[in-house]
Amino acid sequence: MTAPEVTDTAPAHAAAPAPSPSPGRTTLQHLRSLGSGPRGLTEAEAERRLARHGENVPPGTRPLSWPRLAARSLRDPFTAVLLCLGLVSATVAAWGTACVILVLVAVSCGLRSAGERRADSAMAGLRDLVATTATVLRRPGDDASGPPGEREIPVGQLVPGDVVRLGPGDLVPADVRLLRAQGLTVQQAAFTGESVPVGKHPVDLPADGESAHLCFQGGSVASGSASAVVLATGADTRFAADRRTAGARRAASAFDRSVHGISWTLIRFMLLTPPLVLMAGAALRGRGLETLPFAVAVAVGLTPEMLPVIVTTALARGSALLARTHGVIVKRLPALHDIGAVDILCVDKTGTLTQDRPDVDPDRTDPEALHWAAVSAWWTLQLAELPAPDALDEAVIDEALTADPDLIDAYDGVTALPFDPVRRLATAVVRRPGALGTVTLAVKGSVENVLERCALDDAERARLLARAAELSGDGLRLLAVATAERPARHRPYSTADERGLTFTGFVAFTDALVPTAAQALRDLGERGVTVKVITGDHPGTAARALRDLGLDPGDVRTADSLDALTDAELARLAHRTTVFARCAPAHKARIVTALRAGGETTVGFLGDGVNDLPALRAADVGICPRDAVPVARDTADIVLAEARRGDGPADRPGKDLTAIGHAISAGRHSSGNIATYLRVTLSSNLGNVIAMLSAGLLLPFLPMLPAQVLAQNLCFDAAQLSFAFDRPAAAALRRPSTLRPRDFLRFITGFGVLNAAADLATFGALALALHTRAGPGEAAFHAGWFTENLLTQGLVMLLLRTGRDGSGPLPRTPSPVRWAVAALAVVGIALPLTPVAGPLGMTPLPLFYYALLAAVLALYALALTAVKRRYLRQD
Repeated sequence: MTAPEVTDTAPAHAAAPAPSPSPGRTTLQHLRSLGSGPRGLTEAEAERRLARHGENVPPGTRPLSWPRLAARSLRDPFTAVLLCLGLVSATVAAWGTACVILVLVAVSCGLRSAGERRADSAMAGLRDLVATTATVLRRPGDDASGPPGEREIPVGQLVPGDVVRLGPGDLVPADVRLLRAQGLTVQQAAFTGESVPVGKHPVDLPADGESAHLCFQGGSVASGSASAVVLATGADTRFAADRRTAGARRAASAFDRSVHGISWTLIRFMLLTPPLVLMAGAALRGRGLETLPFAVAVAVGLTPEMLPVIVTTALARGSALLARTHGVIVKRLPALHDIGAVDILCVDKTGTLTQDRPDVDPDRTDPEALHWAAVSAWWTLQLAELPAPDALDEAVIDEALTADPDLIDAYDGVTALPFDPVRRLATAVVRRPGALGTVTLAVKGSVENVLERCALDDAERARLLARAAELSGDGLRLLAVATAERPARHRPYSTADERGLTFTGFVAFTDALVPTAAQALRDLGERGVTVKVITGDHPGTAARALRDLGLDPGDVRTADSLDALTDAELARLAHRTTVFARCAPAHKARIVTALRAGGETTVGFLGDGVNDLPALRAADVGICPRDAVPVARDTADIVLAEARRGDGPADRPGKDLTAIGHAISAGRHSSGNIATYLRVTLSSNLGNVIAMLSAGLLLPFLPMLPAQVLAQNLCFDAAQLSFAFDRPAAAALRRPSTLRPRDFLRFITGFGVLNAAADLATFGALALALHTRAGPGEAAFHAGWFTENLLTQGLVMLLLRTGRDGSGPLPRTPSPVRWAVAALAVVGIALPLTPVAGPLGMTPLPLFYYALLAAVLALYALALTAVKRRYLRQD
């Protein structure tokens, strides 16, 4: 079909498709080496080759079994710490603590495995959605003279040596070499990132590095038709090579870094606590190994044992809701936290900010040029019997018919010379009704090739080329148009008639913007996410798209300017630059890696092609649409599976920034709940540990029995599970959510000391209310501290639960946390009064103690509020 080339072509350094395996062979020699011919294979031979080579399916990841998923869950640092504590508890015969911990580990692993199993099932469904067929020539028998039959078969049944037919809209089903082609252009953005289809044509004897005669699996036919022989299928295709390249171990994500940092902080505390308890007991009270169970109980008390369950529940719940309401599949549960923490999002231009089609720019287009370009496009389409116009011709025809609905009826078509990638022109020969003896040649094509055929002097041609360069630099794609009057004749018109033309003007094109992109970019900016464009397209085209969307592209950098920079220099430049153009796959990965340098930012990357694989793996979280190439879907952490709603008659999947916005909100929602749980729990636990150690040194008996520690932890754990279902304040969704170990250490130290002060004040209240002595006095002390611990925990859960750090107003509607705090208070007050108190070593308390405890809690709430406000001001 008529697919004239434009000025925005692929960069010379972009990742070009691999050359032919045997560049020195002619087409006939290559067919013979494959044991094939122009009429294809016989059915019997195809079956033999299918058995030998296997199905033509891209190498993918097989779903992991339940045991492997569970084993992978155990690699989580928090889960591993809990498992070790459970084993230590069992060693010292603390069977209750050991059983509770092991149950929590099993629940966490089960929830995580189930969530990732659901993601695997959803990905399998997406693979079924993109299954397709290919048109192949096969002969029914071994008779070499038998006529070949053309039929549709699943792409998985293609074998090397098959001859396939390609038409507009077809996916290239395997790596192929062209035998014949007419006006063929192939969209290979999946490999190069460029949005302009590339012209393809047969080459009988290709030179080294030449690839115009090759098409690769994953490309799609934009225009024209062709027949081609299959060179490679399945694991031998370029897809397989790129997947092997992408298989390197990826760097730790934001979630991994945060979890490991917090884990090692806790591990140091836990390793230090039991020896301190044992040494203090031996030095001051003459106790020996009988305090070991208590020491282990203190270490367990410091551990946020519900963390794996709450993390997994929050992430799995957020992932399931995201898939159900917005069609976003989270393949790896921690990726939901990572996307919530994203503060830099790297995207391609085509399909994300702009659609895969151009629009005519009426302000920069000559009306007469648009008129004749539409005449040429329409009659070339009709007279050359092309199945459909390409994207440029379609835009020209639509724009011209909008301005003049009678345009087509004003001419009669005579003949057409369709576009080919060598002369880069398309010509239609038309006649005006009533105009006898003359015809008009309407010629359109690339600027250089049209001007070369126009009757212009050198100065005028230089001026027009300079004007074209100026428009191209402004991000426009150009089509040059010329006409010529010729005498009517019976002899066929040929390319020799495309001389001495009269230049008519330029038709300028911009990329059609994605309707939702401008609002989505504003929403991302309000959430604290900086968008950077990394594209294989022309720098002017990328910059113009951003300007049209209301953003300042700033200083646009091309990939060749980055090669001389060191990694440190590139890291500084990458944070200042918004647009990187003419990028090969290696450049994309290097830019993403530079943005991640230092660990202060969390980087997401949205891509869909083979050229995006290195960057998808280099990012903290890789994102792709459901129509991405299979190897990109396998590599990505998050898949945008829902069809994008566009302005056209049908919905189609796309790289929709709006869906990413929903995923970021869901990630921040889950991460906010996890962060709140950690802050509340670790500060309370640290305060309890300090109080336990202090009481152990002051009292002649253990401040709390191991069974009481276990019961208290069970109550805490049940209440804290509500954090996984909480609704954080809106302020928590306005900026990236991160779990930074230093911030946590500062927070839990300050609030932990405050909690310990409340516990020590409770000791004073108990001293006033009770005369501490052996027997009933010891049991009363245990009951009083047990009640105070549960009530102070409830206060902390209420006052520190909202926002990233407890800021923001509480929702008016009752939340799960409020119900959990109410239940915790009821248990704390009522348990010492029930029959269960005796077996736990507790006894009822006098009413005077409750009055003193109320005063302590009121003072603690005031101090907690004051310290929180000071912390927020410093933050």
